[in-house]
Amino acid sequence: MPERLKLLVTRKWPASVEAQIAARYDATFSPDDAPLDETALIAAMREYDVLCPTITDRLHAGILATEGRRVRLIANYGAGFEHIDRAAAQAAGIVVTNTPDVLTDATADLAMTLMLMVSRRVGEGERELRAGDWTGWRPTHLLGSSLRGKTLGLVGFGRIAQAVAERAYCGFGMRIVYCARRPGDMDASARVEARYEPNLGAMAAGCDIVSLHVPGGAETRGMIDAAVLARMRPATILINTARGDVIDEAALADALEEGRIGGAGLDVFVGEPHVAQRLRDAPNAVLLPHMGSATRETREAMGLRALANIVDWEAGRVPRDRLG
Repeated sequence: MPERLKLLVTRKWPASVEAQIAARYDATFSPDDAPLDETALIAAMREYDVLCPTITDRLHAGILATEGRRVRLIANYGAGFEHIDRAAAQAAGIVVTNTPDVLTDATADLAMTLMLMVSRRVGEGERELRAGDWTGWRPTHLLGSSLRGKTLGLVGFGRIAQAVAERAYCGFGMRIVYCARRPGDMDASARVEARYEPNLGAMAAGCDIVSLHVPGGAETRGMIDAAVLARMRPATILINTARGDVIDEAALADALEEGRIGGAGLDVFVGEPHVAQRLRDAPNAVLLPHMGSATRETREAMGLRALANIVDWEAGRVPRDRLG
């Protein structure tokens, strides 16, 4: 009987997915759901055939070039892969896959949740009630604003941005503008009557809400900076379900503290799980602990997608979600 592949899953995955992996492979699972440090990752590179990391596992060039490396496949759990040095992986002959597509609806739903929470001041109201400071209903208490008829600006126009646009347009009658490197899918644009704006600052200046849907990395790091924030209206809301480093957080904190924008809804942060104290102190910010894909259905689908990539690779096929 051929020896089974040795596989390491670095964090806890849904139990149903772990059961399927265990039935097929010589798998090791996380006992405590704690991130692995560099020493543990280096040891894993020598011990396993397949590594199944998440965004919390920083696989830099030094780790990927580990002497005596055994790992030949990195089956990432997640669509984002900026935590993996892909060039170093390629140089080492390691195949890298991810789990795209299956996060689209869950992340789009959360983006809309953040829009509603900030525009209706839900976070402020919930904190007031829990603190015992609510004195009862009154006509001018915590007045927010409606989404209906507002202009939504999307930074990026991939699958998640398009799903957000459909929800905003069909559900709330919002006007849709998007900024990307080039005009997006014409059919998707037509369905929501989306207008293309090539200049980020110009788009930000004309929107009631700006929602970010771009990948992390050098090209997008800090793209929402002080200059872009300065173009926004005093009531504009900024939403981020993409990656934390897309925003200059110090500049955002300045804008929130000084009332130069209306608020922010953030699901991702620079240096997670640390969140800058100035953002935590901002009453007009709703902050969530990276929950974009956090539905049972989505997290199971992510695991099954990673497993399918492993099965393809083991069988000598090109994995469906191979990167590069």
